[in-house]
Amino acid sequence: MKLEEAKRGFVLLPRRWVVERSFAWATRCRRLAKGYERLPETVAGLHFLAFACLMLKQCCSIIQSA
Repeated sequence: MKLEEAKRGFVLLPRRWVVERSFAWATRCRRLAKGYERLPETVAGLHFLAFACLMLKQCCSIIQSA
């Protein structure tokens, strides 16, 4: 995107809502809502665990509906 286009006004970025939705899902987990962890590896592991739980929940609902 060129600078002139950005100055004209609000420009919707494509598929940004997917990222925002994922961040909203992650903040449902209490440990990810605040920055309590000191090590970045711990934060990455907790994000992995949170999204694995979300995906497992979605997979279970798909299997039950089939």
